[in-house]
Amino acid sequence: MANNYETMKLQMRDEFLKYDQAAMIGKFGLRSDGENLYITFFGTEYAVDRKTGDVRSERGAAGYNEAMTIYDVLCWSKPGCKASGRMVNMGSLSTIQGGSLRREGDGLFGRYEAEFDQRDEALAAACAKLGGVPEGKGDVACRIPMFPFLDVMLQYWDSDDEFPASLQLFVDDRMTDFMHYETVWFALSHLLERIKELMK
Repeated sequence: MANNYETMKLQMRDEFLKYDQAAMIGKFGLRSDGENLYITFFGTEYAVDRKTGDVRSERGAAGYNEAMTIYDVLCWSKPGCKASGRMVNMGSLSTIQGGSLRREGDGLFGRYEAEFDQRDEALAAACAKLGGVPEGKGDVACRIPMFPFLDVMLQYWDSDDEFPASLQLFVDDRMTDFMHYETVWFALSHLLERIKELMK
């Protein structure tokens, strides 16, 4: 499966090179030079090579979730896309038809609820390192910039005698103007993994 992911990432890298890079720079106000475009994704700056399409950060070559999200936003986002600032639960984006991905999402979140349980201070600190600011309801709740122009919101409740731990993620209601719905899962998976790393 890993080879399939790498193949898809390489295909998107080649696809990126077909698009107008000047338009990308103008649309999102990106910093650029003769070699790279620069874009910040969950608090980390990435360089996208203008000749090869490779995506890197100070942490090394971008993984599948990082690269695919960045490629999708740069190449596929709708003209004039702009965040509304209105946050909706990931499972209820108005443009979604059907529920198969929602069930996948529940499973995805469940993997992290136990990781975060009763670790509010570490979770809040990790979110802050990613640029998160307190907002919303929960034992830990914050708004985190996915990109400088697009936020997500995390709300987390610890388990207690009556209820299990609960993690909810919210996105801008215009999120799918920026990326495909499937790509939102790549982005949120990366966010949760980064939080997990920062909590160690």
